[in-house]
Order: sequence, then structure tokens, then C-alpha cells
Amino acid sequence: MSSTTHFPDPGNFQHQSNEFLTWLAGKPGVKINPKIQITDLRSHAAGRGVVAQSDLDEGEELFTIPRAHVLSVQNSNLKNLLSQNLDDLGPWLSLMVVMIYEYLQGDQSAWASYFRVLPRNFDTLMFWSASELEELQGSAIVEKIGKQGAEESILETIAPIVRANPSLFPPIDGVASYEGDAGTQALLHLAHTMGSLIMAYAFDIEKPEDEEGERDGEDGYLTDEEEEQSSKGMVPLADLLNADADRNNARLFQEEEVLVMKAIKPIKAGEEIFNDYGEIPRSDLLRRYGYVTDNYAQYDVVELSLNQICQAAGLGSADIETQPPLQFLEDLELLDDGYTIPRPSSPEEPLTDILPDELLLLLKTLSLPSDQLEKQRSKNKPPKPSFGDSEAAILAKALQLNQAQYATTIAQDQELLAQLSQLEASGPVEGSVRRKKMAIQVRLGEKEVLYNLSFMLNNQFGAALQSNPLKRAANGDSDEPQRNKALRT
Repeated sequence: MSSTTHFPDPGNFQHQSNEFLTWLAGKPGVKINPKIQITDLRSHAAGRGVVAQSDLDEGEELFTIPRAHVLSVQNSNLKNLLSQNLDDLGPWLSLMVVMIYEYLQGDQSAWASYFRVLPRNFDTLMFWSASELEELQGSAIVEKIGKQGAEESILETIAPIVRANPSLFPPIDGVASYEGDAGTQALLHLAHTMGSLIMAYAFDIEKPEDEEGERDGEDGYLTDEEEEQSSKGMVPLADLLNADADRNNARLFQEEEVLVMKAIKPIKAGEEIFNDYGEIPRSDLLRRYGYVTDNYAQYDVVELSLNQICQAAGLGSADIETQPPLQFLEDLELLDDGYTIPRPSSPEEPLTDILPDELLLLLKTLSLPSDQLEKQRSKNKPPKPSFGDSEAAILAKALQLNQAQYATTIAQDQELLAQLSQLEASGPVEGSVRRKKMAIQVRLGEKEVLYNLSFMLNNQFGAALQSNPLKRAANGDSDEPQRNKALRT
């Protein structure tokens, strides 16, 4: 979902939408149901969206896009102009190169009208300043942005291609070339823009024998097996659908020659048509797509690092080579750097139904006396996961350590959101204010997960934890009235 500031030439917003639809409808084989329309939703901070003009039946086709009109490596002429084989770059980087090329062609590109309706600025975390990212202090999502790694890939893989072919990649932003500091920064910004479009909008285009495709994977990269089965592509019109976990009413189906968007439930006239990103937490929604919605609050998670868990267990460090329990699990390929815990759906839910098996195994292994650990090592088998008093004590301490990383409390975040809601009453917030609000929503959701887990631990293991009492979510008594609300979210 995007705001007015994300699009170039906002004064021609509707004209660009109309031009795009005319361009797309004129392509051979494209079918667009006359019952749908592209709508200006900037007043709702949603950029463009697709809305039903008349009632739509379940299974009704909304639009059909032949594979030949997908913006992809296969369909771009660039592959015939370079000596390099773009497929060798992998699905992610190869599409990034193609999109840079097509964008720089301007009106000469076959997808020029398409580029005009795509956002040019983003609220994805890749584009946040250091001060803006400080609002996410405590959240593990900051470590997943990967900006440094992305820029290394751009400079090592994409920059040599661009610099070696100046006639195909003309410089922009007033630079003479993509050499030097100014040229490098211009290229990095352009590559980040295309990478963000791919992250937010690209589909995995499967081979024709496969029937159905979904959005880009969690990290934006595919496994070797997936690379053999699919490539990446930008599907015109399909990516103008906004996403909503609760109101998802459409899905893209991949057929032999075409991609077809169909209604998966009846849609009433005036209703927006929504795709779905799947069950992802709001932190990842912000990282990948640059927006936050409360409809995804149910998927919020908290991540405990291996360091936090080891500290909670009393280990001097998380150094694998010097810690026998960690070395044991590492040898069995059962050790992770972090462990994700989802939002509990009910305070009565058993913790063993919530905690991932890998975390239960780590807690169990860290609780073993040295002789039992040695016995398991001699068998070369992990212990059977269980969750008792010892494991609960380690988890309780780890939750406290995680909670302590946040600079604000639940109550303070709720007050900040209330103030921003008053500000929004006069119109959508933009820029750093918008980003601050989204950061507060993300960190508040994570704190609620931590609080709920702490509350459940006290309920289920309170007596055993008296010798190691939990701080009340590191928030003080002021958060007590919010307990039930947090558990219901």
C-alpha cells in the first residue's frame, strides 16, 4: 500500500491509470473483465487498487494476461543484446538488470506505461534512515534488512554489466556515467528501486506445466530447486491489487499460456479486490512491502536470538566450539541463530503448541545435566523435547532479556499511537511520521507477544518460577489492564 508521495507526477495519477489500462487492454490476448476498475485509493494510504464495479461470482475471471506480456527476463530484448547469459545471475538479480534496462529506455520500452503506474519511492526498511530505524529498536527485523549484502551483490554483479554497456544503460540523475562516487550512488539507488519493486510486486512465474504461483518468497531469493522450476516476473495489473489477510478474495492462477486472476469468493459491487501475502508478521510486511495493517496483527511474532537463550541458561557465551550443548546440536544440524514464536491465540493454549520444536529441543538440551548430555552425545541422538520447570525458567529469562531491548513500554506505545491517530484525523500522515507510526505498530505487536508469553508462563509454571520471578513484561503495573486486549489481538 502506497501514499501520494510514492508516485511520480501525482497530478496525473488518474490519467496514468487510464493510460495504463488502455495500453494493457490493447495487448493481444489480454482480457479485462469490464466489471472491475482501477481506483485511486491514496486518501486511504493505499495508492492504486482494483474495485468491483458490479457483483462478481466466485470463480469469475477478473483478467487474463498472456505470459508474453509479463515483464521478465524471457520477454525483454536485453537478453539478445548482452554477451552474458542473464539466467546465470539467478531469478532475482537477472530481473533487476532487465528492469533497470527497460526503465532507462523510457518511452522506447514496451513496458513504459506500466512503469508509470509503479511507485518510485518506498517505505520499505531498505530506505529508512538510521534515526527512523531507531524506532524499531529491539525488533529482530532490523537485522533482516540486508542492505549491505544487497549493495555488495549490486556492485559485484550488476554494476559491471551496466558499466560495460553504456549504450544500453544510459546514466540518469545528471551523472555522466555510473563510475565514481556519484555514479555509483545513482546506480545503487536505481537498483534498490527495482529491487524493491520486485520484492513488493513480483510473482514467481512457474513453468507452464505448473498450475499456480504465489508471491515472492520470504527473503526474496529462491532455492536451487525453485530456480529450476520458476523465474520471476512483474505481472501488469495483478500487482495493482492490494493485499489483506482477512478480505482476500482473489488469486492468480498460472495456466499453460496465460496467467488468470480469479475471484475466490463472491465480490459485491463497490468492494475492493484483494490478493494475500500469506501468514506473515507485520514486521515482515513492513520490511518487504512498506506498510502495516492491523489485519496482519494475528501473525505477529517475536524472535529470540541464540545469544539471548544462552545468556538466559547461564552460559558464558553462544560460542559453539566452547559450549558442549551447542556443539552437540550443531553436529546434528539442529541449531539455529534465532527462534520465532508466534502470537498465542488464547491464554489457555499449551505453550508446547506454540513454541517451535527446534526451540523446545534447545531448551531441553540446555537443561540437561552434563552426564545426561554426554549420554545423548554417545548415542548421537537428540533428547526427546519436553517442556518442564527447567525449560520454562530459561524461556522466562530469555523473554525478559528480549523485553529489555525495547526503549518504550506497551503503555507508552499505545499513547504514542493515540496521538498519531489524532494527527491523522486531518489527513493521512506522510514521510517520517508515517514511518514512525508503522514502527510503533510493529514493536507494540512484538511486545504484546512477549507479554502474552510471559503471562502464560506465569499461569502454567508460576509456582516453579517463584525463585526466578518474571518482571511483568518489563512494563510495570500500568500494562496490567491491557493483558486481555493483548491476548485477543
